[in-house]
Amino acid sequence: MSVPYETAAYEPAESPESPEEHLARLLGRALNSFELPDEVIRRLDCALAHDSSLHSAYHSAGLHRETYRHTWLLADGTAVTLWELVHNPTPGSAPQHEVYVDEEELQAATSRLGLPPDAQDFELPALMRLWAIPEPRHVFASDDSADHARRLLRRAENTDRPGAETAALLATATAHQITQAFGRPGRAGRTGLSYALYEHAFLLPDGTEISLWEVEHTATPDGRHMCEVYMSEDAARDAMERRAARQG
Repeated sequence: MSVPYETAAYEPAESPESPEEHLARLLGRALNSFELPDEVIRRLDCALAHDSSLHSAYHSAGLHRETYRHTWLLADGTAVTLWELVHNPTPGSAPQHEVYVDEEELQAATSRLGLPPDAQDFELPALMRLWAIPEPRHVFASDDSADHARRLLRRAENTDRPGAETAALLATATAHQITQAFGRPGRAGRTGLSYALYEHAFLLPDGTEISLWEVEHTATPDGRHMCEVYMSEDAARDAMERRAARQG
């Protein structure tokens, strides 16, 4: 998903859903949310970001069932996953939502739905084997890409930001694309800090691609927005997690 980009702080037209808001919406619609362990909810209080994906689905003769995997990245670098089951009890009826802390509970709940014995489940094994998913191709736009790279590197405040060699390489960029990584921007739990991770992909004249990873956050003494730029996604995520741990 492409996102609007500004030369300073990001100002989206609508406030994005934070990890806390996403959790509240999930729990608000789940009929059994009261059964979730308090410890799980407390851990999710320090979530930095979240992501959701379809895990499996079944549709036939007015009956449907989908299962979703909701994952939150925590400030300590770990992740918590909740499994959501969405189904309608009778053909054409309104969907019901349930949430579970592990896949075994999800499977047990699914088996109780009483679907026809010949019901075929549509599995998405690639979601469980991410290495099997080919990298998506970028959709580049030719819009003063070299200047975009220059401005991005100029406002990066981290001491280990990309150097002159990378700047010279990106000065030849012919197109670029900006996408938001790992869900929408979120706040680091109760600290009220905001974090966002963006990939800036550039197309070079020889057809090769190079990406810079930007962390935009408010983990500063005065709460102002700060930009850091890294050469890899792992380095950017590590920096984000280190700052969150120090502020937590």
